[in-house]
Amino acid sequence: MWLLYISCAWVAGILIGSQVGLPLIITLLGIFPFLFIPLFPDRRQNLIVLGLCFFACIGGILYFPSSLPRVNEHFVCFYNEQGIVEIQGMVKEEPDVRDRYCLLTISTEKIGMEGEEKEVSGAVLVRVSRYPEYHYGDILRVTGELETPPTFEDFDYKSYLEHQGIYSISYYPRIEVVEEGRGFEPLQWLYSFRDRLSDSLTKALPEPQGSLAQGILLGIRSNIPYSVTQAFSRTGTAHILAISGLHVSIIIGILLSFLTLVFGRQRSIYIWLTLIAIWIYALLTGMHPPVIRATMMGSLFLLAEYLGRQRSAITALAFAAAVMVGIQPQILWSVSFQLSFTAMLGLILFYPYFQSWGRKGVAKVFEYRDRAIAIGNVLVDGFTVTLAAIIAVWPLVAYYFNIVSLVGVPATFLSLPALPAIMVASALVALVGLFAVFASQILGWVAWLFLTYLLLVVQGFDALPFSSLQVSAIPVWLVWAYYIILAIVVAWLNHRKQLNDIFSRLAFNVERGS
Repeated sequence: MWLLYISCAWVAGILIGSQVGLPLIITLLGIFPFLFIPLFPDRRQNLIVLGLCFFACIGGILYFPSSLPRVNEHFVCFYNEQGIVEIQGMVKEEPDVRDRYCLLTISTEKIGMEGEEKEVSGAVLVRVSRYPEYHYGDILRVTGELETPPTFEDFDYKSYLEHQGIYSISYYPRIEVVEEGRGFEPLQWLYSFRDRLSDSLTKALPEPQGSLAQGILLGIRSNIPYSVTQAFSRTGTAHILAISGLHVSIIIGILLSFLTLVFGRQRSIYIWLTLIAIWIYALLTGMHPPVIRATMMGSLFLLAEYLGRQRSAITALAFAAAVMVGIQPQILWSVSFQLSFTAMLGLILFYPYFQSWGRKGVAKVFEYRDRAIAIGNVLVDGFTVTLAAIIAVWPLVAYYFNIVSLVGVPATFLSLPALPAIMVASALVALVGLFAVFASQILGWVAWLFLTYLLLVVQGFDALPFSSLQVSAIPVWLVWAYYIILAIVVAWLNHRKQLNDIFSRLAFNVERGS
């Protein structure tokens, strides 16, 4: 458990360091617990852990300011609001294509201003028209104005981009392609392969089923009609389209329950196949950082399942989060990171209880009918995975997106049976379409059937009155209060026998005293 405490202290230090600055001498505080070891030798281990936690927390506080960029003439945001400049750099990730425009994240290499050229670093977010198309690895020469991201009344866009390491934006500048294919070759091949799979789905499936298949299988959501994405958002099923920890946790739950039914629990084949499947899925979606983080966290849960030590997954999850935050402190404010972490935490903490309670109920209902119990357990597992993840993440969804779905659990539960079939059928359609378009169109009818079912479920729940509530800005203290209450519930579930004994003794003493 000491690793859990130190990891939490490190992350807490990063969070505190983002708000306040402390002098280096403050590190001496970490020595105090060690000074008490001779006085309390029986508490030696606790005092050592406490001292390490102090050092970790103070280290995080001091580390955060050093992780911020130094704004000088060699950092690109130094030239914000200084008129027309010419920057050259590489498109460092796949373009974010929207309905009417496209966003390019450019890693700058040099800048030209008033006939003088300098080497610079830093990322610039550039908004351009959807056409012509640009790709990961393109070297672009961009001529236009650099601006500081604005802060809107209802959204702090400046902080949002800063947490991604972006301090400059440019709107519709003049662009010239200097060179193509300068990116990391395996990643370029992966993006190219994903584009070809996307084209296969477009040719084989009508709309909106085609764009929906691209979103679920490949993580490409730019082509999904606005009305469809809004329906998913209002019904609390947007996680089916957004590749995050919630999405991955549900996929893990479905695969575990289905593969357990097929292979049983002998030799842990069901765990290894699930692990392989989620990493293949991460590859298909382009290995974006949020996808990698979610898949890594899901892998930790599967590893704990394999070792038979689900509770140790909490420590592994906390340590992984601490490492990620140490590498890139700004991800602590990333919505995808927070959703991934809380979804996996909900899966680790609540899923075993929900699964146990659900399976006991199935055993009572279908007593002595083994086949019915096995099928019932698969359904229960799928439902409990969804419930555990949603309980963990819904305050964050409400906080960031100002929407609370009242039909999220039933809508997700009825949508889940179609998800594996959609992924398998869509993958077959996409792969076959690379070689035989006509054959992929025939297979497309199978994918169309399940995609249409999913649309009917989501749009049907969306049509219900009061299916969701649009809420105003939620105070952050309310989110913290929810998670504190959730932590108390978890503590009670884990230590209810000890707590019941304590309360019984207290009640007995009160009665005897009266």
